[in-house]
Amino acid sequence: MPQGYIVKALSGYYYVLPEEADLREAKTVTCRGRGVFKNRNITPLVGDRVMYAETENGEGTVTEILPRTSELIRPPIANVNVVVLVFSVTEPVLNLQLLDKFLVHIENTGIDVLLCFTKSDLLTEDDDSSVPKEMTVAELERITKLYEGIGYTVVKTSSKLQEGVEAILHHLDGAVSVFAGQSGVGKSSLLNAMISGLNLETNAISQRLGRGKHTTRHVELLPLTNGGLVADTPGFSQLDFMEVEAEGLSGCFKEFAAIAEGCRFRGCLHLHEPDCKVRDAVAEGVIAASRFDHYLLFLTEIKDRKRRY
Repeated sequence: MPQGYIVKALSGYYYVLPEEADLREAKTVTCRGRGVFKNRNITPLVGDRVMYAETENGEGTVTEILPRTSELIRPPIANVNVVVLVFSVTEPVLNLQLLDKFLVHIENTGIDVLLCFTKSDLLTEDDDSSVPKEMTVAELERITKLYEGIGYTVVKTSSKLQEGVEAILHHLDGAVSVFAGQSGVGKSSLLNAMISGLNLETNAISQRLGRGKHTTRHVELLPLTNGGLVADTPGFSQLDFMEVEAEGLSGCFKEFAAIAEGCRFRGCLHLHEPDCKVRDAVAEGVIAASRFDHYLLFLTEIKDRKRRY
């Protein structure tokens, strides 16, 4: 029975790329899922490696979903190696609290992260701060050093100037990756620059709302020139913590992990416990105050969620 990858799921159909096929030239097989999946409450996802049976009309049926190496709930995609977390430096303005929330969700899955700051051509010089919300070159450099110091790879790009595109492609060489982030940050523009002839729809930022319209309406894996597959996903600005427990939140902040091992109490939440090494590290400037503040906000959100349910 042939095997393949689901590269698109739309309106109950699964578009399967046959295994070993040339990613840029092969045609997909349009498949339906077996009824048993619905009975078992199993949903095939984009990125799934599957077994499928071909039917007489040239279509097929997905008969088995092979074991997954990873799974994201939002965006719904399986077997991803790298998440490219895309945030613009302005229009919309870079929101570090939302960035850290995305990072928590990705760290909880164990998938590697590549941080991409787009629209670098819109940065202002340090002495040009007439518009309070605009990002300056110096401020972005400070933010870049903060996240690189934590252990993240950061790439700054400009689709307009074609800068940073090759660096992104290099990091995605041979990988299955997904682009995630708010709408309007330039994900589709960046993918258009990475994949010749793609021409994904893009929209201007709403000046009233300060964010973009959702131009991507479904998840689809697209072939890269280096043999990798990348997914554009619908943008979104709200995330909840349904998959993250209070006791596991600290582990989703990479710089907390080694330091927390020195806390007096196992499972320390770094609130008021005595001999908390994480709080000591914040006081000493080893852990950024912004990151710890976001940790406390997220911890409160998780506890409030538990009380509601």
